[in-house]
Amino acid sequence: MAEILAPVEARLRTALGEPDARAAVTFLGTDRIEVLRFIDGDVVRYATLGMSAQPMADPSDPFADPVKGPRAELVLSVRAGLADTDQVLRRLAVLAASPQVEGVVVAPGASLDVGEPLWPGAPFSSVLVAESGGLVEDLELAAPMEAVRFLPLLPMTPNEAAWKRVRGAQELQERWLSRGTDLRDPLRTSVALD
Repeated sequence: MAEILAPVEARLRTALGEPDARAAVTFLGTDRIEVLRFIDGDVVRYATLGMSAQPMADPSDPFADPVKGPRAELVLSVRAGLADTDQVLRRLAVLAASPQVEGVVVAPGASLDVGEPLWPGAPFSSVLVAESGGLVEDLELAAPMEAVRFLPLLPMTPNEAAWKRVRGAQELQERWLSRGTDLRDPLRTSVALD
């Protein structure tokens, strides 16, 4: 685990700078998940560390490979100072532990729901998993292990999440883009879904 997480943390530091805070959460029967906080001007970024220690696999597969399989960490970016977004730490740890706990394979286009606001007063309880490779480049690992992907999380309102289930992730992202939605605004309202 340490041989994977050390270069993962190094990649996060290279891309995002030095973290100014970190918190650790351990759920019964899972590896420890840390959440690092990075401040970049008026944007605060939260990144998980620990999700990539094990490859994600379908829990119903009796022959799941302990080495091969997709690996990922999660990254959430929000505007600083508008809401108490630091309360998102535990929710991010829950999402990062979901592959171990529930056998969820987290991939771009997926919706993840924590069942409660991401932070106090947040209009979001779920996120859309976006494509990796933008903010933090994928980290190649020694074969036969797959690369660690750093997946951005885009908060969704309940209406957006329902619309995404019907229309798909691509259409929701196109709607956000065409309407100039600030996805980093921790207090934003739902995009118009007419």
